[in-house]
Amino acid sequence: MLPKKDCKTRCAWVNDDPLYIDYHDKEWGKPIHDDRLLFEFLILEGAQAGLSWLTILKRRENYRSCFDHFEAEKIASYDIKTYKKLLANPDIIRNRLKIQSVITNAQAYLAVKQEFSNFSDYIWQFVEGKAIQNQWKSHQQVPVHTALSDKLSKDLKKRGFKFVGTTICYAFMQAVGMVNDHLISCFRHAEIKRKS
Repeated sequence: MLPKKDCKTRCAWVNDDPLYIDYHDKEWGKPIHDDRLLFEFLILEGAQAGLSWLTILKRRENYRSCFDHFEAEKIASYDIKTYKKLLANPDIIRNRLKIQSVITNAQAYLAVKQEFSNFSDYIWQFVEGKAIQNQWKSHQQVPVHTALSDKLSKDLKKRGFKFVGTTICYAFMQAVGMVNDHLISCFRHAEIKRKS
């Protein structure tokens, strides 16, 4: 449990929920190259569409449990019985299209891995393998999508992925560290920059 007041300056979107603070301080914006974790973030960002990230974050462990810890090989072979079981599960967002998209995306993900040997190489090619270091001074400067997220979205859709619109893609890029969108006043900005 984090102390209520630790005197650290964080990004403006972080509220005082310990789960949110922990996510911001330890995960958000940290470059990820692990295929399974990249797939998890892509799925969770899609699940978030129309909802708050905190809503998904609070259900993250449930998603991991319900979707075989995001092992795409298992998810890709889910049958109608598994789909109906997921649809009835109150521990995740019970949206038919979102649940179906997890199965569809697992299949598309496996096809990408077959073509590129790993998902990380495919994803990171959009930023030429190196995180973009932004220098935002205020939350209002941070875009919700960019030409790069447009390009990623278009390519993912072409490959059969669902719930990968440009705004979802940009949130994904922020989460997995393809872009460092911590405000320059945030203590994590410099830490992420050093590790990128």
